[in-house]
Amino acid sequence: MREYLKFYIDGAWVDPAEGLKTLDVENPATEETVGKIALGTAADVDKAVKAARKAFETWSQTSREERLEVLQRILAEYQKRFGDLTAAVTEEMGAPASLAQRAQVPAGMGHLATAANILKDFKFQEDRGETLIVKEPIGVCSFITPWNWPLNQIACKVAPAIATGCTMVLKPSEVAPFSGHIFAEIMHAAGVPAGVFNLVHGDGPGVGAALSSHPDVDMVSFTGSTRAGIEVAKAAAPTVKRVHQELGGKSPNIVLDDDAFSKSVARGVMHVMTNSGQSCNAPTRMLVPSKRMDEAMAVAKATAENVTVGDPNGNFSMGPVVSKTQWEKIQGLIQKGVDEGATLVVGGTGRPDGLEKGHYVKPTVFANVTSDMTIAKEEIFGPVLSILGYESVEQAVKIGNDTEYGLAGYVNGADLAKAREVAFKLRAGQVSINGASDMTAPFGGYKQSGNGREWGDYAFHEFLETKAIMGYAPKAAE
Repeated sequence: MREYLKFYIDGAWVDPAEGLKTLDVENPATEETVGKIALGTAADVDKAVKAARKAFETWSQTSREERLEVLQRILAEYQKRFGDLTAAVTEEMGAPASLAQRAQVPAGMGHLATAANILKDFKFQEDRGETLIVKEPIGVCSFITPWNWPLNQIACKVAPAIATGCTMVLKPSEVAPFSGHIFAEIMHAAGVPAGVFNLVHGDGPGVGAALSSHPDVDMVSFTGSTRAGIEVAKAAAPTVKRVHQELGGKSPNIVLDDDAFSKSVARGVMHVMTNSGQSCNAPTRMLVPSKRMDEAMAVAKATAENVTVGDPNGNFSMGPVVSKTQWEKIQGLIQKGVDEGATLVVGGTGRPDGLEKGHYVKPTVFANVTSDMTIAKEEIFGPVLSILGYESVEQAVKIGNDTEYGLAGYVNGADLAKAREVAFKLRAGQVSINGASDMTAPFGGYKQSGNGREWGDYAFHEFLETKAIMGYAPKAAE
């Protein structure tokens, strides 16, 4: 039983400001309580923000070399705790141990290493004639992170903030808080100066709202649902702070009509099933030529039936979804797909056979889906794929863009020239051709998928203000 009953503020582990109130944390594979956290309040947020504001005075003035050394120490401590982080992620949100080891935990490590590499040569100043353009840290940042890729989302905010000279307060998801707490232990062990990094556990109403609205916070960065992101923006508006949002998605995957068709369909199915479908950029709408719908159904069925579901500490490729609330939402949307006339290819409602407890969902594929169906419009956030037909590539692009979201897009096929052409036409912040990925590429969305970009050098700019000093280098008198 894990008990995380203190917050990390100003370089020390401290008790809640207004007495101890706790929240139980469930293991979604067993439905048993495996830990508890203290729930913070606005008073704890205020204390953490004051510590961050004080630390900003000195941290913002540190040299590139000083910040680089701190990042490298954080990375070293992170590597020491790799096993602890893997166990925590599997326990708190149900990721299979193999996925935690090869993707969930390494993702955080990757963002730390990437930020360190970029910092070495990042230009914080630029001469433009007589004017000097200066990039300066924005100030105190509040981070509200989700449960689905907890370390990825913590590190992709913390790393560039550290690199650019900002200070911060983190609220990890109360649903999956263990890895965030260990991350704070890593920051302490790495000798991050007091007040630069602070952590307050809690829920949205108690801590998230206070972090969004606090007048001494200069920027709030939120990852989560579009609905919650709107509330964060509303809370932040009166203080005119910068708001960064990485929100929902309903990403299209356009499969081209060529010899790579079967491989492309199988790749798309597996991508959706990874992490139990709990990825905001999952390619949950697969678009295939209508004349090859039956072929796509056969490949998708065979692929999905090979996805094994069970104990995340066992030899299974898919674990549970994170909570009963999430499970029930997914079940309702699967039933909607059936009720609205989509063809259920594989899966369906209820737990997979042989699993009597745990929030397990059957790997589910629908075909003959149309854009007006609920499962084609709403973000399901589970292992559920919708296959839609198209008559032409132009129609596929139109269907792909027919969504309120725009986080990611995918194009799969043997004709690279055609795939490139389609990629340019998709209205999404990140488009992947044939499964390509890049941790240094900017990540973020169009439309209701958010504002701003994370990852790589683009993330640095989110944490910087731009100052123009005119007359800095006056011309010599003639």
